[in-house]
Amino acid sequence: MVSSPDDRRVTGSGTSPGNTTRPRLPSTMEPQARPASGGTQPAVAPILVVDDDVKIVALVRTYLEREGFPVVEARDGLRALDAIDAHQPQLVVLDLMLPELDGIGVLHRVRQRSDVPILMLSARGSTGDRVAGIAQGADDYLPKPFSPAELVVRVQAILRRSAARPAPPRRPGDRGVLRFRDVCVDLDRHEVTRDGAPVPLTGVELRLLAALIEAEGRVLTRDVLIDMLYTAGGTDVFDRTIDVHIRRLRDKLGDDADDPRYIATVRGAGYRVARS
Repeated sequence: MVSSPDDRRVTGSGTSPGNTTRPRLPSTMEPQARPASGGTQPAVAPILVVDDDVKIVALVRTYLEREGFPVVEARDGLRALDAIDAHQPQLVVLDLMLPELDGIGVLHRVRQRSDVPILMLSARGSTGDRVAGIAQGADDYLPKPFSPAELVVRVQAILRRSAARPAPPRRPGDRGVLRFRDVCVDLDRHEVTRDGAPVPLTGVELRLLAALIEAEGRVLTRDVLIDMLYTAGGTDVFDRTIDVHIRRLRDKLGDDADDPRYIATVRGAGYRVARS
């Protein structure tokens, strides 16, 4: 029985025999966007693929371009940061083990200034590693070896959530703004402030905060929050993911879990906004 191309899996050491790979680029070459077809630059933002394995990058590029996504590449963490500034990608596929600056370091720096969706790749696929990646701001985590077809499905799901996520219901006159105590969530501008000062949140953290405020004190279970924040589409989400996001959200808001001002834990049930 011969397996289809979509059944092959990518490991950390390259692809299966027979794959056509691109030659390694000189280290001095800057990442360049190449259109999926034709000779003009793509009208949409590219996907940035960051990995120091030439074969993995070539195969991921092939599958993404086959689905119509323009692709740019970076082979180390520092060039990844440069590529994000230069190309403003719509999504980043980011390997954890990188030269110069590892994937966690890249995540940390990116999340200080951007909420671009990030799909992390790593040969370290334990639950602890996945939690660490999500805790730093990754939107999804795909362990190696992986199927390039599954990677494409996950990319499509992340972009679908990012572009078409339903906003919480708005009251007349709110103009897309939710308020709780001194926290203001502007859904149109994708901005959060606390007492007038900006609070840099990832897309998931903003949606989580908006869902809790909109619930107006009702307890939202982890399962409900998972359903609200993640649509079906190949993403493997587990309960601890919500706990990680809540902890990061509290840290950014300066909240105390033991004496909450914004987010209260209801043990055995879930989370709600804190009562007066």
